[in-house]
Amino acid sequence: MLLLAAAPLAYYVAATFAAWRFFRRERKNNLRSYTPPVSILKPVRGVDFASYENYSSFCRLNYPDYELLFAVNDAADPSVPLIHRLIAEFPGRTIRLLVGAENLGANRKVNKLARLSHEAQHEILALTDGDVRVGPNYLREVVAPFVYESAGAVTSFYRSVAEHNLGAELEAIGASSDFFAGVLMADLTEGVNFALGASIVTTKRWLSKIGGFESIAGMLADDYELGLRIAEAGGRVLLSREPVWTMYPAQTARSFWNHQLRWARTVRLCRPLSYFGLIFTLGLPWTLLAALVAPAKWISAAYVLAYLVLRYVMAWTVGVWGVGDDVLRQKLWLVPLRDAIYSAVWIASFASNRITWGGQEYTMRKGQMVPVTTSQAADSAPATSARG
Repeated sequence: MLLLAAAPLAYYVAATFAAWRFFRRERKNNLRSYTPPVSILKPVRGVDFASYENYSSFCRLNYPDYELLFAVNDAADPSVPLIHRLIAEFPGRTIRLLVGAENLGANRKVNKLARLSHEAQHEILALTDGDVRVGPNYLREVVAPFVYESAGAVTSFYRSVAEHNLGAELEAIGASSDFFAGVLMADLTEGVNFALGASIVTTKRWLSKIGGFESIAGMLADDYELGLRIAEAGGRVLLSREPVWTMYPAQTARSFWNHQLRWARTVRLCRPLSYFGLIFTLGLPWTLLAALVAPAKWISAAYVLAYLVLRYVMAWTVGVWGVGDDVLRQKLWLVPLRDAIYSAVWIASFASNRITWGGQEYTMRKGQMVPVTTSQAADSAPATSARG
């Protein structure tokens, strides 16, 4: 038991090294001067506490030639007035708004991306969520690797901008202190064969090789599937040293739990073996277990101390020094609480293959989202309970 409890501690050391290796190497690299025209695709739905600031950051890019395309489901979407305001305040930018998209699958975001990609004028496509904010050198950084034909996709880490709310802060801390550590470990051990949804840059050529967005229109984890399919088609998926920012709005305890559970089940269903292996990265429960079974008090104390020191070092190296996340920098002390909650989320994620997204309940079948109607939910309730 003590040996098993040491596995997360070894993981913390390895992930710290992976972060140090990646960011040290990338910061030494000189940026190539490669600036072909780009189409930025932004499927949006609704607004949050900083939507206009996020949208306008894409109008201030230090880049010679790009267009900015938005897509909404309908003209009544709350984001539409903000986009019209953007068009008026930045007349020198090429900004277009598209309303409506063909229903290709259950993932409405991908439906919009399919239309945006067909409307895009340029070969290189930069996909970013509506709650993403970028710095002025964003395009220069993420487009430069496409000077090589082998580059299939470039994806970015994201810093957090969180409202003053415990749920929002815990979610931000989880991404920057833990999730990105796993991403960097994948980069160190096997290479990256997935993408992170906040920012993905690819080309029309690579999209055509995987069947376009139409091929993933029914998938929940569209970002993961996009990166995976490009990698399987022979393209290199690269991590950018240039992080973007993403928003974390205030949440109730219930909405926080549901969102964490949805994300965890998505990862479990996409990468079942890797997800099960996460049990050996959950340092807090293993440390408490080791402290209970240790034959001497000094051994118990050593495990607790090792967890705290190594976990904080990993969190700081990955999220603060590497990604530059200010929320984690200010709330580093919340890391053990986040670990405790995530341990419960990891266990709960095995209870069902259902997720709730956008007010609709879905059953996941081979990565596809199958809507659950009220009658279906009632008919299947006993069987679901029987399975546990």
